[in-house]
Amino acid sequence: MKILITGAHGQLGKELVRKSLPFHSIVSLGKKEFDITNQDQAGNVILHYKPQYIIHTAAFTSVEQCEIERKKAFEVNALGAGIVAKAAEKVNARMFYISTDYVFDGKKHSPYTVEDRPNPLSIYGISKLLGERLVLLSNNASIIRTSWLFGHDGSNFVKTMLKLAEIGKEVKVVNDQIGCPTYVSDLAETILQLLDKKNGIYHVSNSGYCSWYTFAQTIFEQAGFDLKLAKPVTTKEYGAICPRPPYSVMEQSSLEKQGIKPLRHWKEALNEFMRKELSQ
Repeated sequence: MKILITGAHGQLGKELVRKSLPFHSIVSLGKKEFDITNQDQAGNVILHYKPQYIIHTAAFTSVEQCEIERKKAFEVNALGAGIVAKAAEKVNARMFYISTDYVFDGKKHSPYTVEDRPNPLSIYGISKLLGERLVLLSNNASIIRTSWLFGHDGSNFVKTMLKLAEIGKEVKVVNDQIGCPTYVSDLAETILQLLDKKNGIYHVSNSGYCSWYTFAQTIFEQAGFDLKLAKPVTTKEYGAICPRPPYSVMEQSSLEKQGIKPLRHWKEALNEFMRKELSQ
């Protein structure tokens, strides 16, 4: 199969390329090679390669920066996704759009299902939800919502915590936002399993849930650092400019209905990540 991966230089894009190459013909394009906000370029690129599948990981993912650069957030996360989906239709390619738990407002106290009504709090969440809706105008597209990604490429929460712990720096970590950490390796494997499954909306994250503070403590524990380096604070005390859902746990029955096992517990996935990362 020929798969075109956008955002191929991001942590998910790189992992998808690694896992796909032994089995599929891969076209991997970063933002320098493929401006997803340019309708003419998108049409020409996709017509040239004629992929059977497009996995659209390209996104403006800095939640804080989206509040500042609002125009860019909507151009990339929403309009760009719609442009790619429209071009995909012209070559009969099936599209997978990578979305986020931040499409929910966090007011629910049980895991979000794919039937739950989104109500994003931030510009990032709003732009991603609009992207979902534009992509779903296509008759051959699926949405994959995920959360709290950590992988071996680029920067992420786990790597940041490890760097700070290595220099013995105390770090304030929010203790009143609950979600699902997701190992990029597990996410990429699941996305590839979904290629021949029914179109729809899927929630894909590792099993279990925690606060950012608990996540940080577990990172320190598994790496052998002092747990006291992590100091719990409230969202208000932390002072972030961007509103975030206080609870964004997602359940995965949509995967099970397609015969795909739920992802392993996030602590198990983190342990594998740490073994690989610390052995380098």
